[in-house]
Amino acid sequence: MAWRGQLSKNLKELRILFCQTSPSSAPARTFVEKNYKDLKTLNPKFPILIRECTGVEPQLWARYDMGVERVARLEGLSEAQISKALEDLVKVGAS
Repeated sequence: MAWRGQLSKNLKELRILFCQTSPSSAPARTFVEKNYKDLKTLNPKFPILIRECTGVEPQLWARYDMGVERVARLEGLSEAQISKALEDLVKVGAS
């Protein structure tokens, strides 16, 4: 999981959006609860924004150089799949 330490090198910002109560957002909420501390420890000055909004579809937004953004839809994904989606977004920034 060396890619976790590459967030601040490959991305400019990470936003995680989810609903506080929706069952479809449950894996995203759990992912944040289990992984936020580790991600922030490895990337202390990197902005990881958690956005909670009623009824919103769970999503990961990655912002790269020059304002380029990519989104990964998280609805229906497990925690492991969410981790893989984040890893893929980080790898896009490396190329």
